[in-house]
This record gives sequence, C-alpha cells and structure tokens, in this order.
Amino acid sequence: MKIHLEAGGINDHLIRAYTTGSVTINADTYEASLVVSRSSLIRDWGPAVIDELNATHLDTILALEPELILIGTGDILTFPPTETLRPVIEAGIGYEIMDTGAACRTYNVLMAEGREIVAGLII
Repeated sequence: MKIHLEAGGINDHLIRAYTTGSVTINADTYEASLVVSRSSLIRDWGPAVIDELNATHLDTILALEPELILIGTGDILTFPPTETLRPVIEAGIGYEIMDTGAACRTYNVLMAEGREIVAGLII
C-alpha cells in the first residue's frame, strides 16, 4: 500500500508505504520492527511478533515523551495483555492498538495534525 501525504516539515519522518514485511519512511525501506516519531527513528526495536512485546520495548517508546502511542501489531490486529501495557497505562498516555497498516496511516494523519505521536511498528 502506498501512502500519499505531503504535510510535515522537511526533517519529519513520514511513512511513504507499507507492505507485509516492510515499511518505507521518507526514502528508506525497513524490514524489521521499529519505532518512529516526527524526529526519531529507532531501528531494530525488538519484537518480531506482538507476543514478544514487553516493558523494555514500551520504555523505549515512553522515553520519547509521546502525546499518543500507536502499536502496529503486524498484518493482523492482536491485542497484547493488559499487563504488558501497564507502563503506558501508568504513565497516563493514550494508546491505540491496530494492525501495522492502519497504524502507518493513522501515524501520518496525526503527525500532519501536529500531534506528538510515536508508533511502534511490528514488521
């Protein structure tokens, strides 16, 4: 799926495309799970599947001080256990769990609105 959105600043990380097994941010394509925000890109984030998501992975996201967190769970929407999300819940930060394609689209829309969004994308 190719995504078209021409908003944002020149140094913003925009998701240009998502396919099963890869995501294109600006001009670079990544084939491993990552964290992306307007100004940060953390490659090789860790979980290859949603069942591997843990507090350490979420701490990486929380360190970026997001307003809202998106977790892309891969091709299929799968909700992690509430206990896994405890660090985010206790921090009082909003979060959404969705399949990775939906998370990519939502990330771009929210970023274009000027929101401080961080997406953890399982590829």
